[in-house]
Amino acid sequence: MQEVTRLFDILPHYAKSFKPKDDVLAGKDNGNWIKYSIADYISHADNISYGLLKLGIQPGDNVATISGSRPEWNLVDMGIQQAGAIHVPIYPTISESDYKYILEHAEVKVIFVSGRDTFRKIEHLLSDLKGLVAIYAFKDTEGVKRLDDLITLGSENPQPEKIQGIKDSILPGDLATIIYTSGTTGNPKGVMLSHYNIISNFMAVRDIPPIGEEGRALSYLPLCHIYERMLVYLYQYLGISVYYAENPATVGDNLREIKPDILSTVPRLLEKVYERIISSGRKLTGIKKMIFFWAVNVGMRYELNGARGPYYALRLKVARKLVFSKWQEALGGKLKVIVSGGAALQPRLAHVFWAAGIPVLEGYGLTETSPVIAVNNFEKGGVKFGTVGPVVKNTTVAIAEDHEILVKGPGLMLGYYKEPALTAAAIDSEGWFHTGDLGQMEPEGQLKITGRKKEIFKTSFGKYVSPEMVENMLKESIFIDALMVVGENQKYAAAIIVPDFVHLRSWCQIKAIPYTTNAEMIALERIQKRFHKEIHKYNRHLGATEQIKAFGLLGTEWTVDSGELTATLKLRRTLVNERYKTDIEKLFN
Repeated sequence: MQEVTRLFDILPHYAKSFKPKDDVLAGKDNGNWIKYSIADYISHADNISYGLLKLGIQPGDNVATISGSRPEWNLVDMGIQQAGAIHVPIYPTISESDYKYILEHAEVKVIFVSGRDTFRKIEHLLSDLKGLVAIYAFKDTEGVKRLDDLITLGSENPQPEKIQGIKDSILPGDLATIIYTSGTTGNPKGVMLSHYNIISNFMAVRDIPPIGEEGRALSYLPLCHIYERMLVYLYQYLGISVYYAENPATVGDNLREIKPDILSTVPRLLEKVYERIISSGRKLTGIKKMIFFWAVNVGMRYELNGARGPYYALRLKVARKLVFSKWQEALGGKLKVIVSGGAALQPRLAHVFWAAGIPVLEGYGLTETSPVIAVNNFEKGGVKFGTVGPVVKNTTVAIAEDHEILVKGPGLMLGYYKEPALTAAAIDSEGWFHTGDLGQMEPEGQLKITGRKKEIFKTSFGKYVSPEMVENMLKESIFIDALMVVGENQKYAAAIIVPDFVHLRSWCQIKAIPYTTNAEMIALERIQKRFHKEIHKYNRHLGATEQIKAFGLLGTEWTVDSGELTATLKLRRTLVNERYKTDIEKLFN
């Protein structure tokens, strides 16, 4: 078996270790699945490497991709690495200021975009990129060369000996990729990960998937995130075919179409699946409806290893036959495992999916740790609901006195790109990485996440949101006196807002709207619409995940005396969350 010590070693490993098949990678284009064999994969990656050499790309140069997940992403990823260049994957829906910062900070030489929609977001920034050599698109885009053009350039200018020499010179500990991730404040940080960082991580979890080269994985999460990227490397290492969903909205259809064995997801998709199933159950009538919700209630009480006894086991068997078998069919009928990460999974979802015969393994990690720190698994004691499972075998976790989770291990990043001070702040003198998350070790050995040390939070899609940054931007509005951005483990960011009542009263006077009380005014549809317009104005300057999708107006001001503000006028977030719990919950219903 071919040894894998650099990420591009996966290609010869795949060719030598598994039977030939035409769907190593597959993506849908105009309604048809476009499939790649390992020979196709290697040929395209080699030609991309040759093409990059012809463009003058040198080892150590940074090359960016701005695209959703698709087979071409993998072809380019391997082509970049074989040429000794550094892959800088960029999320396709970030803000303009983040695009500008990343492209300039990384000094990218070549950019790959998915198509027109992506290109127009950066088109006006290109003139400021002094070292930019070329830009290519995966799909037809006016004014931009296609990836096929680069592949043709490479095929016409092959340099196999030179590429082999570059590959031979690359060590496992060398930099492979820079992944920019949002911090609590300021600009995105470029996390530097080596080949060894990522390989050590997928090797640590390689025994979890209960399938081999006969299996299929459906992938829909962005490959620019290390979570999905590491898993796709793992799938390739194990010979598992990777099918890319057309988009997040088609995941359900794609599941039924390709019948995958494994799916990686974020909790929000499972929430959507569950909500859709429950909604269909509510449409039933009579005995069918009664049986459906009886089965759901049975599922909610599920515990592992037959802990509820033989009578429950009998009821579960009936529930699976009558109801849960249809859930399995709706997800393709062959799913052997769902891996959930990026945000906290509601325990009730874990209970009911396991009851339905669809195991969900929740994990935890960060970009800086390549990413998996802990994950539930199928070994004895490997699963405990409400936890992120045991720490992976090659990693060490310590719980600090303030309950912060500290990590050491081979997956720990090389550091933040061009930011030694930030690196020193994240990794202490003893080599512990400070995650900013709070946790505890369960008696059976699983890690449980109990909160966040920092104010930054994650949506249920696993995207970070820095509330203070968004709040500071929105407070520029003359209509807004104070606000708090919320959305931890929710599908979007939202805000509770205290209007500037002085300005609001003035505006109402100009618009000939009789002003009564603050509480009555904020309930008026016209006032609500004006605030919606104001929020929309600022949303245009924010990334898709940071945008405020819902808001609620409050009729009372926040002051030091009333307790919402500290003496230095900082927000008491815990108090505000507790005091306005009902208002906040309404934003997500």
